Amino acid sequence: MDDVLGLAEAVAGGADRVELCSALALGGLTPSPGLMAQAVDCGLPCYPIIRPRSGSFCFSEEEVETICGDIRAARALGLPGVVLGASRPDFRLDVLALEEMTQAAGDMDLTLHRCIDLCPDVEEAVQEAIGLGFRRILTSGGALRASDGVARLKQMIAVAGGRISIMPGSGVSVDTWPLLAGLGVAEVHASCAVALPSDPVLRAFGFETGAEKRTDRAKVAELKALIA
Repeated sequence: MDDVLGLAEAVAGGADRVELCSALALGGLTPSPGLMAQAVDCGLPCYPIIRPRSGSFCFSEEEVETICGDIRAARALGLPGVVLGASRPDFRLDVLALEEMTQAAGDMDLTLHRCIDLCPDVEEAVQEAIGLGFRRILTSGGALRASDGVARLKQMIAVAGGRISIMPGSGVSVDTWPLLAGLGVAEVHASCAVALPSDPVLRAFGFETGAEKRTDRAKVAELKALIA
């Protein structure tokens, strides 16, 4: 979630872990230092995504330096983990950039994000993620929604062989869970969001971008009860 109100809803709904971000409509960017600081004492482990801009996951040396600085800032605040990813122009994982990032993270818990869904050789990517020290991979199985990527998710789980968690994400809900239940996964990633009312102030200034959403405690609780 990308604001403190969504964080409170996730806590109230019984989430086990939270991914923090800003600009959720852009796929999630690095959250503000203020939100990260508030998350430290929320009662749940909170992992910020470290992504300095929208667009591709191909980062310049200067952007990697920025990412590493943000990782160190999250670590200094006491957050237990981070969500990372980097691609080469051919969409394979940028192992060299990821090595720099994981070194900056030290002993933090590491999640590889959906840049892996672009990889042409998913088996190679899973092996590389394991070698880099990631604990889990957030993935839709290469599809727009995880429920449409079940075949690739199964392939990734087989390659992982219990050495790394494969965490389905994108479109995971009470409605789509029956399509994923047979995977035997230990964790899933879901926004559990509801649409917010149209904001007249944003509309007046021309800033409204469409259906704004926020995590909802009832949806969190409903999905968790179904998965348990």
